[in-house]
Amino acid sequence: MPLRSAAAAMRLPKGLRGRVLAWTLAIRVAIAVPAAGVFIWLVDSSVVKLGTLFAEKQILFDRYRGLESLMREVSLAETVARSPAILDWARDEADPVKAQRGLAELEHYRLSFKDRSYFVVLDGSGNYYFNDKANTYENDRLRYTLSRDNPRDGWYFKTIAQGSGCHLNVDHDDNIKVTKVWINCIIRDGDRALGIIGTGVDLSQFIREVVDIPQTGVHSMFVDRNGAVQAHRDPKLVDFHSLTKDSKAKKTIFLQLDHERDRHALAEMMQQVASGSALVSSRFMQIDGHRALVGVGYLDRLGWFNVTIMDVEAIIDRRLFLPIALLLAAMLVAAAALMTLAFQRRVLDRLARVEADVQKVQSGHFDEVTSDAADDEIGRLSRAFRGMASAVRDNTDRLEEMVRDRTRDLERLAHLDPLTGIFNRRGFEHAFDRGQSRARRAAAPMGLLLVDIDRFKPINDSHGHHDGDRVIIAVVERLTRLLRGYDVCARWGGDEFILLLDAGDRASLSAVATKICAAMRAQPVTLADGSLLPVTVSIGASLVREEQSLADAVGQADRALYAAKQGGRDTFVLDDDAWRDEPHAAPPVSG
Repeated sequence: MPLRSAAAAMRLPKGLRGRVLAWTLAIRVAIAVPAAGVFIWLVDSSVVKLGTLFAEKQILFDRYRGLESLMREVSLAETVARSPAILDWARDEADPVKAQRGLAELEHYRLSFKDRSYFVVLDGSGNYYFNDKANTYENDRLRYTLSRDNPRDGWYFKTIAQGSGCHLNVDHDDNIKVTKVWINCIIRDGDRALGIIGTGVDLSQFIREVVDIPQTGVHSMFVDRNGAVQAHRDPKLVDFHSLTKDSKAKKTIFLQLDHERDRHALAEMMQQVASGSALVSSRFMQIDGHRALVGVGYLDRLGWFNVTIMDVEAIIDRRLFLPIALLLAAMLVAAAALMTLAFQRRVLDRLARVEADVQKVQSGHFDEVTSDAADDEIGRLSRAFRGMASAVRDNTDRLEEMVRDRTRDLERLAHLDPLTGIFNRRGFEHAFDRGQSRARRAAAPMGLLLVDIDRFKPINDSHGHHDGDRVIIAVVERLTRLLRGYDVCARWGGDEFILLLDAGDRASLSAVATKICAAMRAQPVTLADGSLLPVTVSIGASLVREEQSLADAVGQADRALYAAKQGGRDTFVLDDDAWRDEPHAAPPVSG
């Protein structure tokens, strides 16, 4: 009996050990399998979410680079297209005086373009004028004449058919033998298109500055509304002459995608960002047998899309998570009986917090990411993730600040006159609306003054446009010195300026107009050769009623200005005196 009891005692531990080992192994397997799945899912989720967030910021960055490189040129080309000298020439190309003034205006602006080149096509004749940064064609700017029968001239007729605005085209001009990103701005006179004016940006330089930026796993390109590739680090993929090509012959971004469903998805993404319903859009697609994250943004002023293709695996290396996975496995092996509880409390719960932090980052709440202070794998992962979230936040803030700064610069360029730095016509229209709102609240009318430089055309004809610009700048300096509080000064036309006076009445209008005439007359303008040129102005003034539109107010002041001109210049007329032609004049000055 004692022997049998001893034998039984020996067998029990052996059986329990096996069962414990089996159960322990089963528990470990039961826990390890889902834990491994959860970990892999979290890593995949983190990689995808961080990759998507990175994609959106990369698209904004590419959009900023594209706008920065081209918008100044577009804005300047738009300004040239509205120049009075260009419009006069385009209306009557055969007039040699107007042609000379138009070409002189182009040469003036050529030095402001980044490429130091320009072109213009006049619709009446089809003549193509061009000059480059070396001034090669100074004496022969008429290069050739466009023809509807020449397929290579189709770009012009397709662009002019669009009616208005500026349009981009990547093209090689066979006649002048240059390849550029061409900026084509339509010259308009009311509803009539008079031609196209613009400049070019060297395609190779544009690719180096904007597209060919060395970033691991990131490929950027620009495409037009049809998906035709306009800028790519590989010149073989650029679709030259895309305006005149048949759609089936174009090199498009859609041809780079493996599946038809991805092509439809990309077209929907482009339509979505173009409509303004989303700033950026991204999605995983199959390209050359590889899964890549494709992001799309829209450059509305240029009519281009910036497309960024990212290899998320190359951007975020999954091997970084390997040490964490190995340490987790070691923890599972050492867990034993309390493995389930310990794993639940020490791993899964904390991983859930990391996942919640990932979702916070995805939602843009970077400052709400928590930090796990534990000195283990998950703690280090949490702190590393918090560091990544902080870096993403800093990069996001920096990019958003850059976008805001650039937006402010673009808005400033759109509302200011490039020569004098004061408001242009568009900027004054906004200032007038704000002034009307302020005048209604104060129940006090505003005053409007139209100021025109007397005999300005002979100044330009006799002394040249550079001295004409000096006169304009000097007049603006004297006008702005007389402004008060909410007063606004703007350049209304070539030699015509408009002032909006806060809380005006007849007495204050007369006083300001008198000061302006005296300030102009008091001191001549020093020209480039050192000679002195007396300058006077004529002024038409009116009070602006609360309900009055800008057009009506300007019409009133313009009638008064006409009366001042008829009254001998160097004077001012109030609008209610315009019909009686009674100028309020200071003593007139000769010239």
